[in-house]
Amino acid sequence: MLKIEGLTKAYTTGTKALNNVSLSIDEPQVVAIIGPSGAGKSTLIRCINRLVEPTSGVVELNGTNLVTLKGGALRKARRRIGMIFQEYNLVERLTVMENILSGRLGYVSFLQAFRRSFPKDDVSAAFRLLDRVGLKGYQDTRADALSGGQRQRVGIARALIQRPELLLVDEPTASLDPKTARQVMRIMVELALEQNTPTIVNIHDVPLAKSFANRVIGMRDGEIVFDGNPDDLTETELTNIYGEEDWSAEAANKNGDAPLAQAATS
Repeated sequence: MLKIEGLTKAYTTGTKALNNVSLSIDEPQVVAIIGPSGAGKSTLIRCINRLVEPTSGVVELNGTNLVTLKGGALRKARRRIGMIFQEYNLVERLTVMENILSGRLGYVSFLQAFRRSFPKDDVSAAFRLLDRVGLKGYQDTRADALSGGQRQRVGIARALIQRPELLLVDEPTASLDPKTARQVMRIMVELALEQNTPTIVNIHDVPLAKSFANRVIGMRDGEIVFDGNPDDLTETELTNIYGEEDWSAEAANKNGDAPLAQAATS
């Protein structure tokens, strides 16, 4: 499904945000990427869909090397990748329904897009997703009238209505309170796995990563230093990723949500 080989991002200053990163995802699963600030987590996600241009390496999605694509071919390939942003990236003056359907803009003509006229199947799918993310009845509400958690739910629906082959998620809970963060993660994981969509989540919250992911990748200084099952993320491994810290308090926060992603794929 996704194969990354030797991915490097170097800046003119000589700093390497990514250094020879390689990984593969060959089944529908939720992969959490953790690590300290500046570890390269967001850069990795943005190099995959070419929002940031990699210096070298291969990013292959279902047989297509995204790094070599240009122009129309790149735009077409990006339709195969859903993206959920930390800042939501909604159009404030548009309604919830219009924001969700914007995920289908690449599949309709310019005239249809201008008139906001979408096929009935797309509209029906949008209503189903609206219900699934807990926003039934909000279709005519403007985006600027929503809370942060509600906006992120709209972002999830917008990404999944693309029917993507890969879902990339950049810090989806950074601006949310703990309860809302867990709700958003649960909804996102459930829907992604229902659609058999491989999902990569850049997340700063280690307990959330351990609770909702099938697999955790730890990054430090632009390199992968851990790749394994959440249960294998010991205090020693966390210290290797983040540096010295008292991780016993973090371990005490582990709760019963851990089997969610695993159960959905078993």
